[in-house]
Amino acid sequence: MFYPKYKSVYVLLGLLLFLGLAIVACSQEPETVEVTRVVEVQVPGEAETVEVPVEVEVTRVVEVMVEPEMVVSTIPFADQWAASGHADASAEAFIHWDEDDPAEVPTNCAKCHSTPGFLDFLGADGSAFGAVDAAAPIGTTVECEACHNDVTVDLASVVFPSGAEITGLGPEARCMQCHQGRASTVSVNDSIVNAGLDPAVDMDTVSEDLGFTNIHYYAAAATQFGTWAMGGYEYEGQAYDSKFDHVEGYNTCVSCHDPHTLEVQVDECTVCHTDATSVEDLVNIRMPGSLVDYDGDGDMSEGIYYEIEDMRAILYASMQAYAAEVSGTPLVYDDHSYPYFFIDSDGNGEVTEGEAAFPNAYNAWTPRLAKAAYNYQASLKDPGRYAHGGKYIIQLIYDSIADLNAALANPVDMEALHRIDHGHFAGSEEAFRHWDEDGAVSASCSKCHSAAGLPLLATEGVSITQPTANGLNCATCHSSLETFELYTFDSVTFPSGATVSFGEGEKANTCINCHQGRSSTSSVDQGIGDLGDDEITDGLRFQNIHYFAAGATLFGTEVKGAYEFAGSEYLGKNEHVGAFDDCTECHSSHALEVKVVECAECHENVETAADLHDIRVSEVDFDGDGDVTEGIAGEINTMAEMLYTAMQDYTTAVGADMIVYDAHAYPYFFNDAGDRYATWTPSLLRAAYNYQYAQKDPGAFAHNGQYIIQVLYDTLVEVNADVSGMTRP
Repeated sequence: MFYPKYKSVYVLLGLLLFLGLAIVACSQEPETVEVTRVVEVQVPGEAETVEVPVEVEVTRVVEVMVEPEMVVSTIPFADQWAASGHADASAEAFIHWDEDDPAEVPTNCAKCHSTPGFLDFLGADGSAFGAVDAAAPIGTTVECEACHNDVTVDLASVVFPSGAEITGLGPEARCMQCHQGRASTVSVNDSIVNAGLDPAVDMDTVSEDLGFTNIHYYAAAATQFGTWAMGGYEYEGQAYDSKFDHVEGYNTCVSCHDPHTLEVQVDECTVCHTDATSVEDLVNIRMPGSLVDYDGDGDMSEGIYYEIEDMRAILYASMQAYAAEVSGTPLVYDDHSYPYFFIDSDGNGEVTEGEAAFPNAYNAWTPRLAKAAYNYQASLKDPGRYAHGGKYIIQLIYDSIADLNAALANPVDMEALHRIDHGHFAGSEEAFRHWDEDGAVSASCSKCHSAAGLPLLATEGVSITQPTANGLNCATCHSSLETFELYTFDSVTFPSGATVSFGEGEKANTCINCHQGRSSTSSVDQGIGDLGDDEITDGLRFQNIHYFAAGATLFGTEVKGAYEFAGSEYLGKNEHVGAFDDCTECHSSHALEVKVVECAECHENVETAADLHDIRVSEVDFDGDGDVTEGIAGEINTMAEMLYTAMQDYTTAVGADMIVYDAHAYPYFFNDAGDRYATWTPSLLRAAYNYQYAQKDPGAFAHNGQYIIQVLYDTLVEVNADVSGMTRP
């Protein structure tokens, strides 16, 4: 028990004990004796002192020379590592060379199959960085020193077999040095050229000098980084997904896998994927943006893993059909036997006894078959493909099937198969890949063309340069991935400067931040200045409304997204019906498709999305063609076609170059020699702007059809077209 009034006693006792410990520290052989002393202590509040007996152990030092004890420390995470694949000394990955002569790991394998080899590659052994200079001794695995050394501390980049370098990495750079595969699009093309074949011409020529190119195993980084790494075989003319963008905090090797056990940290997955309670459940995951049926089996609830498996089965059947029909030698595959592809000796389509042996390796390769086989293997040898970059793998398989189809007498019916997602999640498309060469999305574009731009606008009210993205992701619109709350906007400002709203905090306000276009009546007028209507000048440049300006169309003259001519009146916001009066009420938030079933409640003839074009809410023949049964979409199309013709007639009349339009080639308007159009007049520029406007909002007929008809009518007048048979709403 502690007595406060004897505090001084305890202090003295502590000092004596400290003295005793200090003496002990000076000798390895102390001798202890007990001594009783009486100490006078002044008690606080008392006039006199009191005597307190204190027993103290005093150490008498006896000097003895002894050997010092060894200090043993515990290696962090040793047990976790010991149970991992990196430590499995009996695995083929580490014993493959034990029976070779000499028994060593060769330079082209040592980097990833031995610790000395990896240290050699890093230059941690004093050699140059980036190459293995000498064969490594057998008997090691991927040990602590491989990842924990002076070089890996600062390692921040990786070079893939394609030659592509990814920079700005963290600890995951250590993993990616090996988990990248050993081949790429470049390797496959090189193998074809080295066989004396032209990859573009000799597609179906069998060559005994052409063999199978193997991506190797566990190429997770190649899958994840998609077209940036070009780990799959990417076909000429096709665009591919880039790095799979998961969610912040779970977007690298070491944030999803335990770096020592290598196991997926499933407990972290369940925060969003609530049904994934074990590793086995991960194959059932399907992201909310995966709303197309890739494999065409009608099941859109299955995990991406199963979509890939089914598509690979289709590819295998195509390869076997091609091998028999075009190469002239049947083919089978065995994923456990090198070199994997073998001659189907009995022609039964399956691997039978004796076929999966090296002497029976497939030998009738053509460039077309070699490309498909490479992608088949790439889709199989990364067991986590569905999570690392499933959409990229799907694209590789889809394109391989399509390429084989070009040579088959009975091609695979691909009508039900799908290659890409809906627009917001179509990471391979120009809307997201346009800035790859720049390395970042500029401030003027990042709001709508990066995953992080809209959240920044919502929280900080600004747009700045952002990293390129593989489409939008969950965190683009949702401020919480646990409750899925949305970023909200009370109002939205359009390019004209007008501010509009669907209502305070309404979800549709989020949509029109991007679906508003990038120009307006005022910006066109500013570009024209005081020039006369028919004055040809080199100083004029075409202004592009941009794409899918549905919000501008919907709000009509309130935001003046189309060019509105002075002296004319225009319709404002299109008031549809109460329950279907904004973006999210009419469109699926993720698939973006129109809720056709809801439309059919009023529009009885609507069964499919195509039927929407036939909807008509007026008996007036706006385009003057005499057909009052066609949908408003038909009226708009007729007037747009007439405007294009009128624009060409106008150029002839004013002595300008003939104008030609190409919807798929920037800057859209060209002269008849194919050069960028340059002989603009103000009237022609206004007409071109409105023509483009009508082309680039494919849902204009529904968003505010009569507003578009007003705009087209007035534009036809501007370029002196005959509108006598037409009616302006």
